Amino acid sequence: MLAIVHSRAQNGLQAEAVTVEVHMAPGIPGLAIVGLPEAAVRESRDRVRAAIVNSGYQFPNRRITVNLAPADLPKEGGRFDLPIALGVLAASGQIPVERLESLEVLGELSLTGDIRPVRGALPAALQCTELGRELLVPSANVAEAALAESANVYGASSLGALCTELHENRLAKAIAAPRIEASDHGPDLADVRGQLQARRALEIAAAGGHSMLMAGPPGSGKSMLAQRLPGLLPPLDQAEALEVAAIASIGLAGFDPADWGRRPYRSPHHTASAVALVGGGCDFY
Repeated sequence: MLAIVHSRAQNGLQAEAVTVEVHMAPGIPGLAIVGLPEAAVRESRDRVRAAIVNSGYQFPNRRITVNLAPADLPKEGGRFDLPIALGVLAASGQIPVERLESLEVLGELSLTGDIRPVRGALPAALQCTELGRELLVPSANVAEAALAESANVYGASSLGALCTELHENRLAKAIAAPRIEASDHGPDLADVRGQLQARRALEIAAAGGHSMLMAGPPGSGKSMLAQRLPGLLPPLDQAEALEVAAIASIGLAGFDPADWGRRPYRSPHHTASAVALVGGGCDFY
């Protein structure tokens, strides 16, 4: 009546290891989640119940306790829906527990049992690679997670199909797409007419890896020149490209593999506060 599923929480760029322990006992039926869960994690009990029933399995009529260890690490988001559901099914004997021992699982569940994408799949894949573990992610995150070299990544689109694959022991390993560096690096400095001193300063900064501070009245060409700096910089090496991709992976928009190797460029408004520049809020700890 006890099942353990491995997962990962998102803590900035670090994907902290989390052990999802599911225990069933006699008593008043219910599902309790402990281990410093935030509201989105506590609400997973309703998503998990509906997803299991709508996938053709039975939700156990027992007292279920889910512990997300370590208990002092805050847990946020819907990434624990899938590991909790698999733990419930394994603890009740509806799926084999042996195959889950070497897997780390991420995924948010819909009420129909479909598995939705999550943020931070690439940092989780990088951490799994270091430990020699395998990673199970939503199908929409497979291309992103497979960017981690030597990562054993599996994809799943629905809870019902995943349980069938676990019964038949035929999880299909995702094949990493070839890394194709983005050919479009933004506006070209050749389009700028005049601005000889500013162009020269831009070229020196790009060649030497220096920082630049642009000052001047509106309309003098500061933003126009800054937009063309990424096109002067050398291509990203593998470590830099992975770091850029990992940072984009934890953002709301996620990382598009088509942007592999492209240097990031951001253009915040001049009235943006320091809090706005770093993202604000308290999503990560």
